[in-house]
Order: sequence, then structure tokens, then C-alpha cells
Amino acid sequence: MSGFLSMGGYAGYVWPAYALTLVVLGALCVATVSSLRRKQKMLDLLQSSVRSARRRRDGNQTPGAGETA
Repeated sequence: MSGFLSMGGYAGYVWPAYALTLVVLGALCVATVSSLRRKQKMLDLLQSSVRSARRRRDGNQTPGAGETA
């Protein structure tokens, strides 16, 4: 086991490289999820804006297909 952990004398290079890779991948995952949430909020805002504009344009008539009252 200690032979594996010492990586044939290159452990000082290998383990920090693994650690850096994990940190970068973790940061990318966090950034991706954050971006997804931000864009989902923007999409919801735009969709509600379009729905309210349609209601104003149509004079509050009965909801169309796919809309609820």
C-alpha cells in the first residue's frame, strides 16, 4: 500500500495534480449549477412577462391553450 501511495517516488507531483484536478472539476460543477439556476430564473421571468403581455393585449379574455386562470 505504501508503494502505491508513494507513486514510485513521484507522489509529491501526482497527489497535488489529483487534488488540483478535483478542485477544478468541483468548481466547474458549482459554476454549471449556478448558471443553470440563474438562467432558469431568467426564463421564468421572461415567460411570466410574455404571459402578462398577452393578457393585457387580449383584454383578460379566457386563458388560451396551455394557460391557467
